[in-house]
Amino acid sequence: MTDRPAKARPPHARTAEAGVQYAIVPVPVLSLETVARRSGLHPDLIRRFVALGLVDAGPDASGRLMFAPTAPAALARVQRLRTGLCLNYASLGLVLDLLDRISLLEAALRRAGMRSDLPPWT
Repeated sequence: MTDRPAKARPPHARTAEAGVQYAIVPVPVLSLETVARRSGLHPDLIRRFVALGLVDAGPDASGRLMFAPTAPAALARVQRLRTGLCLNYASLGLVLDLLDRISLLEAALRRAGMRSDLPPWT
């Protein structure tokens, strides 16, 4: 034991530890080429979407982009919003964030036993 007071950990250290998840089974990932083939988009356009934050991807050990299995569906959603609302790609990030927030709020209403009279519009 020492006379020194224990150092407090910074708050971000606690949140980083709490956010770590370990998979019991290997998580399937898709390569850029597979996502491009499944979504029908050019790989350069998909890289642009990743740079804009419209779709999530992470590098593998060799630095190549790897995607979750849901990436083709996310890319289709981006394309539908782009063509349906005539928005530029930069503003699509805001629209996607708002739609995700609406989904979270609707789910919270369902969990609380409250319902709106209108069906979900998304």
